Amino acid sequence: MSIIVNLDVMMAKRKISLNELSERVDLTLSNLSILKTGKAKAIRFSTLEAICEALDCQPGDILEFVNEQKRTTES
Repeated sequence: MSIIVNLDVMMAKRKISLNELSERVDLTLSNLSILKTGKAKAIRFSTLEAICEALDCQPGDILEFVNEQKRTTES
């Protein structure tokens, strides 16, 4: 997938656990874990907004686009 989720990096920078973030954004641990591991197929803007507010960050701090085609042609 071309979208990389860096939620674990931001959580580490903010020293916040999955349990604490789950409570702050009112999202189940399993759904948050799916997002954290990059297995989510989509994210609602309202969820992204709540995560950014809880972690005091920007969406670009959590989500990153990596051009897979460019990456494979450079190798």
